[in-house]
Amino acid sequence: MRGQRSLLLGPARLCLRLLLLLGYRRRCPPLLRGLVQRWRYGKVCLRSLLYNSFGGSDTAVDAAFEPIYWLVDNVIRWCGVVFVVLVIVLTSSIVAIAYLCVLPLILQTYSVPRLCWHFFYSHWNLILIVFHYYQAITTPPGYPPQGRNDITTVSICKKCINPKPARTHHCSICNRCVLKMDHHCPWLNNCVGHYNHRYFFSFCFFMTLGCVYCSYGSWDLFREAYAAIEKMKQLDKNKLQAVANQTYHQTPPPTFSFRERVTHKSLVYLWFLCSSVALALGALTVWHAVLISRGETSIERHINKKERRRLQAKGRVFRNHYNYGCLDNWKVFLGVDTGRHWLTRVLLPSSHLPHGNGMSWDPPPWVTAHSASVMAV
Repeated sequence: MRGQRSLLLGPARLCLRLLLLLGYRRRCPPLLRGLVQRWRYGKVCLRSLLYNSFGGSDTAVDAAFEPIYWLVDNVIRWCGVVFVVLVIVLTSSIVAIAYLCVLPLILQTYSVPRLCWHFFYSHWNLILIVFHYYQAITTPPGYPPQGRNDITTVSICKKCINPKPARTHHCSICNRCVLKMDHHCPWLNNCVGHYNHRYFFSFCFFMTLGCVYCSYGSWDLFREAYAAIEKMKQLDKNKLQAVANQTYHQTPPPTFSFRERVTHKSLVYLWFLCSSVALALGALTVWHAVLISRGETSIERHINKKERRRLQAKGRVFRNHYNYGCLDNWKVFLGVDTGRHWLTRVLLPSSHLPHGNGMSWDPPPWVTAHSASVMAV
């Protein structure tokens, strides 16, 4: 009975509303009716301008900080060459101090076997630093091919309007898409992507080793040089007091030569610079090592973190499909397919290319079925 009654009353109610609406429109003046229509039309236009299905707090924050992003991008773009020159100058200054100040001192104190070890290790480390830094700044990170329709893409870039393969992101500083982009490094004046990520990490690793080596090896020299500088300051203070009191009959205090002053200050500069770089760059190296072990880049870490939270709220588990296990992730990153290449790749510069072309991410052939099926949570 209720169903039949609702079927009968439904059309009646609809007709009643239409009659009331028509009556209201007849009684309403044309001017007021036009204002009401314009008001409704304005509300629809305003909602269409503000509506965004992808909007949210992140979109609002990005829009608010867009001027800051623009300023930072332009500053980094124009100062990239300055940062590269700064790296070369600082590294060259450490090498010059090691040859001109440290080497004459250790020749007088170290034994021959110890000297040989320091000579070969320091030069091997320096060669690796120079090689990987040169490769990192000159090797293109990899860009999606233009004008091709046979590549596998997951979306279209909103800024350069080109097909974007998986793990590809747009760099606002380089103003183009980069394959497997990790970040834009101002110290390289280049993006860190698929083809030069390995060189960037190797440079950070060997630079950290070199700074730790210099900082630890020059600790005794640093303490002596720091004590000598404090003594120089005290002698200069006593000398000024003696001149003010005009006590010329007293024996003048001994003075340090110009070479000794420069040597002591250079040793202090070497230790402070190497220690600070070792701490900062060492932390960055460890952070990238953790990301490589997880099969992620710096950008993917933030994306995966948000996706993990979103799926966790729905009671689902997030799985990173580019994680093949810690050991296989390092093999993919270093471009190593067999175990016999590990020692040569880690200890010596080589020309192994990373796995894949940066556009398709199928599991490499040496990844076992178990590690390919087990994804990181």
